[in-house]
Amino acid sequence: MESRRSRRKKNKPGRRRLWPFLATLSFFLLLAAGTAFAFLFFTVEIEEPQMSAASSIYDRNGELVGRLFVENRTPIALGDIPVHLRQAVVAIEDHRFYLHHGVNPVSIGRALVRNLQSGRVVEGGSTITQQLAKNLFLTPERTLTRKIKELVLTLKLEMRYSKNELLAKYLNVIYLGHGTYGVEAAAQSYFQKPASELTLAESAMLAGLIRSPENYSPYVNPERAEERKNLVLDRMLDYNMIDGETAAAAKSEKVPLPGLRRPALRAPYFVQYVIEQLSQHHPEVERFIYRGGYRIETTLDLQLQLAAEKAVSERLPEGKPDSEGVLQPQVGLVAIDPNSGEIRAMVGGRSFENSKFNRALARRQPGSAFKPFVYAAVLDSGYTAVSRQVCEPVSFPGANPNQPYQPTDYGDQPYHYRPMTIREALKVSDNVVAVRWLAEIGPAQGVRYAQLLGIESPLEASLPLVLGASEVTPLEMAAAYCPFANLGLQVQPYAIRRAYDNQGNLLEENRPQVNKVLDENTAYLITDLLKTVMQPGGTGGHLGLGRPVAGKTGTSEDQRDAWFIGYTPDIVVAVYVGHDQPANLRGYGGTLAGPIWLQTLQEGLAGIPARDFPQPAGIRRVAVCSETGHLPNQTCPTVLEPFRQGTEPRQVCTVRHATGEITLEESAAAAEGETLPEVPEEQSEPAA
Repeated sequence: MESRRSRRKKNKPGRRRLWPFLATLSFFLLLAAGTAFAFLFFTVEIEEPQMSAASSIYDRNGELVGRLFVENRTPIALGDIPVHLRQAVVAIEDHRFYLHHGVNPVSIGRALVRNLQSGRVVEGGSTITQQLAKNLFLTPERTLTRKIKELVLTLKLEMRYSKNELLAKYLNVIYLGHGTYGVEAAAQSYFQKPASELTLAESAMLAGLIRSPENYSPYVNPERAEERKNLVLDRMLDYNMIDGETAAAAKSEKVPLPGLRRPALRAPYFVQYVIEQLSQHHPEVERFIYRGGYRIETTLDLQLQLAAEKAVSERLPEGKPDSEGVLQPQVGLVAIDPNSGEIRAMVGGRSFENSKFNRALARRQPGSAFKPFVYAAVLDSGYTAVSRQVCEPVSFPGANPNQPYQPTDYGDQPYHYRPMTIREALKVSDNVVAVRWLAEIGPAQGVRYAQLLGIESPLEASLPLVLGASEVTPLEMAAAYCPFANLGLQVQPYAIRRAYDNQGNLLEENRPQVNKVLDENTAYLITDLLKTVMQPGGTGGHLGLGRPVAGKTGTSEDQRDAWFIGYTPDIVVAVYVGHDQPANLRGYGGTLAGPIWLQTLQEGLAGIPARDFPQPAGIRRVAVCSETGHLPNQTCPTVLEPFRQGTEPRQVCTVRHATGEITLEESAAAAEGETLPEVPEEQSEPAA
């Protein structure tokens, strides 16, 4: 039997032949790796890295409305990052960062030894620059090719940027857990403060997250997070970044955790509208809005917006899902500043998550809410608030010669069978009188005035137009009521004040676009008439706001669409309620849309002083007989009516009424101090 020594002797020549082969193989492998490295180093060019950054949207007061992102990141300058946060990151991740040239052989060797001792990866040898190269340019795969690329890119970065520039990029790109990238977004998410305000203890805790963000999150593992924070402080002490007293104080500090702030998008329908508007002029925005770092300053009033959303949730009738699972009925709401055209609030439905279709931009029949446009044309034609039409059966030629058009009123009594003033007809929303007035001035004139005031949707020049037969959007209706609120100025609605790209370059700026389209006296008269709608007996009489307000209800045929448009001198709000697919509603404009409008303004205008609509110099208030519209005699019941100068009544009422004598105050208002003539007995006649 051969001895072990003899076998070893026989194997030695084979081993001697193997070592030259292995040495040669290693040489060629190193040569190949070196050649590949050299080739990549001289051929690979790095461009200025473009980090994905969240776009931020702000309301008119600078309050954050929401952030749009693929990666929740807000890049900031190194100067906005506290020194102790920078030191904490360097201490725990790469304490020789300012000494090496991108690769730290000492760290690599130490990590290799510790990983071999543990039998698993417990420490990485990558420098901050290497981590930056991976985050900016490479995928997470672990291959030799990727490691070579990483080394090349690391050296390229070190050659191109200063250490401070590299650190700034790193602190803006790293993932820090819970969907946040970069120290600014993380500071806001974890501590609800900007990175510039972080304490040493908070900075140490944030730096400790880098190795394993979800495991060291104080909201997931508070004990681990505390241990990791203390380890960072110990490293800072070891490297003479802080002294012992400072380290001890930071360790004992209880880091406040106000709650994990997850980025919430408020006013989602409005934000969607803003993106659409911006993309029309800047097509690239649509592709880059979620990673381009835009700053968009809007016209939104977040207080009013939240009030509108709350009103919708509390006042809209309980919904039932349709065939597509969308709750019905739905809602559309738009609020506009009538003095500028700035959109202050927009609600496009019950829930953006349930349905992203924006009803604030959807066309629906406005019902009687369309009537003020026609009455504006009537007043401009020389008629007054006390001009009358008779509410009685009437026929007009229809589209079908065999079917004449016969308007009726809502309710059990389709006709009043008496003359009605424009004020009274608007107050009770009489249909027959409105149609007769449109027939008087011509449907084409009704179309012209509606378009003049701001309606852009196609309108049919026919008599049913005055009853809202043509479809319009809530946005259009709110805009078209603005000239009534601001004495005749048509304003162009807009949602974006200014928009900037991620370099701070101004992309777009919008300012009010105002055009005079309506005589200020006519605008005031319409407002005065619509104030009557909000008084007892009017269709909006139950919607008292406790301040001067004008408004109009609207309900389309078969109660399919319910509207309310109301306004103060400072805000116009249009509310629509209806089904996406036509269906009857259990209610009317005043009972479905009206309460949403009322609650929106009750909460949205809280703290804003009330003021009345200014009366133009061309308006004169005159006491008239409430039954005939003429100047009153001593027996007439009277009301004060506004008239455009030159249209005041000249004829004295010849009817002797049984209501008693006119008061001296009313007499003075009626004749400006002149004594009204006595009415002879034989001239009296029954009231019309």
